[in-house]
Amino acid sequence: MQVAVIGAGPAGITAAYELAKKGVEVHVYEASDTVGGLARSFKLWDQIVDLGPHRFFSSHRRINELWLEVVGRDYRMVNRLTRIYYRGRFFFYPLKPFDALSRLGPFEAARCGFSYIANSISPIQQDGTFENWVVNRFGRRLFEIFFKTYSEKLWGITCKELDADFAAQRIKKLSLFEAVKSAFIGNKGGKHKTLVDQFAFPLEGTGMVYQRMADYVRAHGGQVHLNTPVQRVLTKDGRAYALEFPNGDVKDYEHIVSSMPISLLVTRLPDVPEKIREAASSLKFRNTILVYLHVDAKDLFPDQWLYVHSDDLLTGRITNFRNWVPNLYGDDPTTILVMELWANDDDALWNESDDQLIARGKDEIRRTGLIGDAKILDGHVHRIKRCYPVYERGYKEKLKPVEEYLSTIKGLQVIGRYGAFKYNNQDHSIFMGILSAENIVDGTKHNLWEINTDYESYQEEAQITEAGLSAAPQEA
Repeated sequence: MQVAVIGAGPAGITAAYELAKKGVEVHVYEASDTVGGLARSFKLWDQIVDLGPHRFFSSHRRINELWLEVVGRDYRMVNRLTRIYYRGRFFFYPLKPFDALSRLGPFEAARCGFSYIANSISPIQQDGTFENWVVNRFGRRLFEIFFKTYSEKLWGITCKELDADFAAQRIKKLSLFEAVKSAFIGNKGGKHKTLVDQFAFPLEGTGMVYQRMADYVRAHGGQVHLNTPVQRVLTKDGRAYALEFPNGDVKDYEHIVSSMPISLLVTRLPDVPEKIREAASSLKFRNTILVYLHVDAKDLFPDQWLYVHSDDLLTGRITNFRNWVPNLYGDDPTTILVMELWANDDDALWNESDDQLIARGKDEIRRTGLIGDAKILDGHVHRIKRCYPVYERGYKEKLKPVEEYLSTIKGLQVIGRYGAFKYNNQDHSIFMGILSAENIVDGTKHNLWEINTDYESYQEEAQITEAGLSAAPQEA
């Protein structure tokens, strides 16, 4: 059996790794020059950096066992610190009530409290929008401070246009009450992933995990082709049977696993019904711009990353790579920061030159006051097209017929953030890779579309600790 995997991100390379373990000859085709996708790592200014902050966390035993199988003991536990930057002030995330109240000031704190109580007494009608979902959980004033600006930067649409499904996936049952309770008594049971205080991080960056998987595939009869984009998947009589490459070459396979953007996959398939093609092409992705800054200082601020909620800054997130594990920077006394911005293809920001973006990054980091008068030694820009699937209101009505159509094509599975159009964390994509391999080799019928639709399906079985895998704490 020969199996093709399109894309070497977390989902694709995990699928290839699992297939290679089962004795399958697997060929991976990756369009870029390295594996890891959005979770890759690379050398910059003699240090190791990721594409922004990538924190691995799961309570799922199988996912954690696989991660540890690959990483071994080459990781450290990192004590998480992330804060929100808003109007020159820093707020702990998750919210700590006394910290938030003192920093907002008595008048603003009272507005937030009254707003929360008002919405608790008289909830607004749900209309399927992110805005109304969050307002009902936190109150309108807290929504405006801690959700609105950041979300609209990220997605490029208003919170009225953003689907509530995004909140259901990423916020789930978190409420102001739960955040306050967590601040007082701790996050017992690790019930919500955004409240986890500690996580495991590979010594050579997040991409180390996926590089090791690729090495295993190569060492066990497989192939990993870099700088090798796939033009399209070929189908005949309801079965995917081959890949076509940009130069016209065609190679047959018994099974194909695709993590290429779902819109590109479907619109390039032969004989796709026009309605399905239109639905797929209407699914939108958001681009990311990463502006790396090399700062001649250390101990700048303690956070691994900051969420920037101030509307006078285009930056949405700032990562400090010196606050992860010392192996990333070694003996180097400098710090690498990355400013994260988001844009669409036709936005002026996306089309700015590297010099313009570096100047913008320098200006905005100075305005935050995070680096004081420290010298900025250099800058570097990295652009990522189609980074985030946009959960625009009504997207599920467009995605559903595409899912149903793809499910009719035998020998084809779509996985990953791009392939399944899901805002996956690493653990979701790894799980998709595991199950797709089982479907091929063991003949299982795992429905991959169901992954990352409901956190309740993730049973809290085990967690990674400094000592390895341990049973997850049970709720009282």
